Amino acid sequence: MAGKILIIDDDRDITQIIRILLEGEGFETCTAYSGAQALASLDETVELIILDIMMDGMNGFEACHRIRESSYVPILFLSAMSGDSEKVAALMAGGDDYLCKPFSAAELTARVRSLLRRYRVYQGADRAEPERERLVLGMDNKVTVNGRAIRLSYTEYEILHLFLKHRGQVLSIQDIYEAIWTEPYSYAANNIVMVHIFKLRHKIEADCKHPTILKTAWGKGYYID
Repeated sequence: MAGKILIIDDDRDITQIIRILLEGEGFETCTAYSGAQALASLDETVELIILDIMMDGMNGFEACHRIRESSYVPILFLSAMSGDSEKVAALMAGGDDYLCKPFSAAELTARVRSLLRRYRVYQGADRAEPERERLVLGMDNKVTVNGRAIRLSYTEYEILHLFLKHRGQVLSIQDIYEAIWTEPYSYAANNIVMVHIFKLRHKIEADCKHPTILKTAWGKGYYID
């Protein structure tokens, strides 16, 4: 089933191109031409957001922060800014993926389908885990750590669930990326995974500089024991 995709870009020509492309693939779309308009357009029927960075008024980073106050739908940043610093900033703001302009129709469609597939699994699957030590992963986007409920983004939730399925096993960045993003590993995946690990630790660890839950195996990867 096709999902409703909110396209946010102040370039109306680009917005129209993306809209035609996605509707040709069977997706329902809606558009916003500013961050403020996007916040007003966001409702429970939206399953994915495509977000530009450089917009007048509220930029994409700020819009993403505001969206994350009430929604955890996947956000794909689509921008002409190709530097690592912009990509990291987008992920830190709450984005789930980043695609540089100019882009191919095939790659955009593939990323959209991947994000939607993961989001629907996250929304509908029973992920209850038995209580182990101090951490309990529930059926929704919350984890309980020492009795404290913490809300995660769906990508953070997926990563944590992956570690719990492989408790005691060291997972490399490549393992994590290919399992969660369901596409072949490339060097650019390092920043994507490490930013999400950083954000996840800030939520679940008492002291993220000295993690006791999501640990590092130096030179190898990460693990939960």
